[in-house]
Amino acid sequence: MRSLTLYGVPGKMTRRLAGVVVGTQGLAVFFGGLVARALASATGSPASGTFLLIGSLLAVLCILDAGLLRRPWGITLGWALQLATLACAFIVPAMLVVGLLFGALWVLALVQGRAMDAHTKRVDAQWHETHELSGQSGRATQSEPSGQSDPAGHSTQSEPSTQDG
Repeated sequence: MRSLTLYGVPGKMTRRLAGVVVGTQGLAVFFGGLVARALASATGSPASGTFLLIGSLLAVLCILDAGLLRRPWGITLGWALQLATLACAFIVPAMLVVGLLFGALWVLALVQGRAMDAHTKRVDAQWHETHELSGQSGRATQSEPSGQSDPAGHSTQSEPSTQDG
């Protein structure tokens, strides 16, 4: 596995994959905040509102980061959100599973997104190379009229009609 990106603007597919992961993570974190509030309320803790506020803010940051991945610090914020999601396990232990799952998805999105971006770049370069070569040789043949044929092999090029009159 190549080194993971910690800072910088990722390619288009990396942004898309990472955006889906961190945006969905925002929903999971919000629901985790609701669980933390309910658990705190059930035990009579006065921190129930604080847990909901922190969970909501973290969820909003996740959703905002999905759109901010075009910025150089968007990936860095994504990594910080992965750590914050893992830290939620201190309040709701089940968030450890959520944090590990989304952390693995985040790494997968960065690695596979980079691979997809590299593949797209190679395919685009091949396409442009092929079309530049065919464009140079195709210019000489474009000036010559070519007869088109229908599927039966008959020429469809029409003859000019002559009218007497």
